[in-house]
Amino acid sequence: MNVAPMKFPSIEPDDVTIPEGMTLASWMESRVARYETRTLDWDALKFQADFDPKYRRAQMRYVGTGATGVSDDENVVPAEHFTFSTMVLPAGCEGPLHIHRDAEEVFFILKGHRIRLFIEHKGEMTETVLTERDLISVPPGVYRGLRNEGIEEALMCVMIGNPKPVTPTYPEDHPVAQIKRPKK
Repeated sequence: MNVAPMKFPSIEPDDVTIPEGMTLASWMESRVARYETRTLDWDALKFQADFDPKYRRAQMRYVGTGATGVSDDENVVPAEHFTFSTMVLPAGCEGPLHIHRDAEEVFFILKGHRIRLFIEHKGEMTETVLTERDLISVPPGVYRGLRNEGIEEALMCVMIGNPKPVTPTYPEDHPVAQIKRPKK
């Protein structure tokens, strides 16, 4: 399948306007997300962990709110083209099979030695095991899930190629698909 490459506009210095009332320094500082001001959000996907503790995981947001269903977080750099967060996945826990129909999703393993990724497309399943500093990019329209089969918690970067991704859905026959997601 040949897909034409996306065309992105060329932004020249004259095209950039510093927001009114801000200096270049204050504008750039408003685009910094410092680790010391981040918190792990164990509640973003708590509805899944309440259903089954194996789905316990936490998100730490940096750019945008990601696709966990959190609608607002004033402590993030506003997303313009993508979201970026870190995810803590305790040993033995998993992120259930889900699909993003509107965005590519990238997982980069910072810490962890046996993160099994499950991929499903049109009934065909495949899997791969990632370890520290491995990356996978999953295209939109393809189901993905992961499980930490290691003995220590895993830490990964998660980037979604959409500034406000649609909340993912789960296969109809997956138990998580039957859970009502709380409004945030």
